[in-house]
Amino acid sequence: MILGIAVRQLLSGATLLALALPVGVAAAGPPPPDTSGIVQKADAVGASAAARADCGPGSRPEPGLQGDVPAADRDNGRSNQGYDCNITRIGGFAGAGAGIVSASYDHCAYLGSFFPASLFGPATGVQVLDASDPAKPVPTTTLTEPAMLAGTWESLKVHPGRKLLVGTGVPLNFGGGLMSVYDISDCAHPRLLNPGPGTGLQMPLPITAHEGGFSPDGRTYWSSGTEGVLSAVDLSDPTTPRVIWQGWMGLSGHGFGISSDGNRLYLSNNFGGLTVLDTGAVQRRDPNPQVVQLSEIAWTDGWATQHSIPVTYDGHPYLFTVDEAGSGGVKFIDVADDAHPRIVNSIKLEINLPEHIDSQVASGMGGSAFAYESHYCAADRPANPTALACGWISSGIRVFDVRDPFDVQEIGYHNPPAMTGRKFERPNSAHAGASLIGVPVLSAPAVLQAAIGGQFDLAEAQSSRSDMVVGGDLSTDWCLSPPEWRGNDLWVSCSDNGFMVLRLNEDVYTPPVNQQSTIGS
Repeated sequence: MILGIAVRQLLSGATLLALALPVGVAAAGPPPPDTSGIVQKADAVGASAAARADCGPGSRPEPGLQGDVPAADRDNGRSNQGYDCNITRIGGFAGAGAGIVSASYDHCAYLGSFFPASLFGPATGVQVLDASDPAKPVPTTTLTEPAMLAGTWESLKVHPGRKLLVGTGVPLNFGGGLMSVYDISDCAHPRLLNPGPGTGLQMPLPITAHEGGFSPDGRTYWSSGTEGVLSAVDLSDPTTPRVIWQGWMGLSGHGFGISSDGNRLYLSNNFGGLTVLDTGAVQRRDPNPQVVQLSEIAWTDGWATQHSIPVTYDGHPYLFTVDEAGSGGVKFIDVADDAHPRIVNSIKLEINLPEHIDSQVASGMGGSAFAYESHYCAADRPANPTALACGWISSGIRVFDVRDPFDVQEIGYHNPPAMTGRKFERPNSAHAGASLIGVPVLSAPAVLQAAIGGQFDLAEAQSSRSDMVVGGDLSTDWCLSPPEWRGNDLWVSCSDNGFMVLRLNEDVYTPPVNQQSTIGS
């Protein structure tokens, strides 16, 4: 009976979340974009997983399905030790936990803030860490401007070339008006550049916020809200940010990726898909610039599409596009033809496959809103990338060999120790904050698809955790933030474990000479 209730909640979860998305916010500023363009739909569901990693000596591998943390391991405490394969943890700083997306630059890391814990001690706002000694990162200061206290969600980003850190205020999935810009030349002590527009409470910027990121040249910070408004903020003078274009792009927007020349923006759709936009007029700073929609592609394999990483292979443009929910994994999309983007491959773990969604429910119950979902990835360089590292929420940090993007193999993973029963020790953790519920509602569409396809066995979905409808136990961590490539090291943040430095074994990865960690925005 309890399992039936949980499954019904899973099946209705997507609808409830969609209804909760804020709508009806008018776009201020310039006229809306030209919304012409070709619309496509992709119905295929990725049915294969990346080849498993060959775990070397000293590894503590997963006991079953790739990416799964079994119910037995959650119940008996084994997940509190974590799992790793060809990756060693060098050091870290847990603090009060990490918000959804964190960032790093030089020898410093910036832990994203999560509202309302961001308002209270022991460390309010965004915490700055000095990781000069990767084994022992130490806090240096906190950023307490209004945007930092309001929670930075997926907006806290760095532009290394301009040495800028930017974050917007996002208290509860949606925000607006607040944005702070910092000079991080001295990375351990960021200096606020815009005390007026965006920071002063009496001088809000006309933006909505949930996600944000830089154009490649760092002159534009694009801010997107879940209600569909996209804003281009000019940072040519970072002391005076100003909105130079804004438009309503549809019912619900999310993150994005931007081409290397700044002329294309690939905007994610929360309902599963992306929109290709011509942003050349904004990039050129044309008077009264317009943004033109070139095409749109929607899919049913995954939803809450998170962000895209524009890359090239032998000069041919592609995207690694990540779905945050519904076990969509990472799609590999050919974007050579702006009008007809094509999904040409996907990257999933075994636990994301349709025939294993019942097992996903069995172990994921009690883990709160997410089960085993991809979230943010980073390629090790934009041209001919050799590896892709992803935060895969309850499956930890996953690293894939993508030298041949049509034959992807996992080469390592680190699923950090769970903090079972310790949610009150991590007030800044988005995972702890969401653990009022136990049902992984963001898996709902995948459950429905598996059931319709006759691949969901209710008996296989049953486990000792099936009655955990209310209350999550933190029996896995949530790894939401993009890893950053630094040679064989990955600088990462997970919700409960906070900031970590991980080292990928030299036997499975050799950094390219022109390594350049890239997340697309």
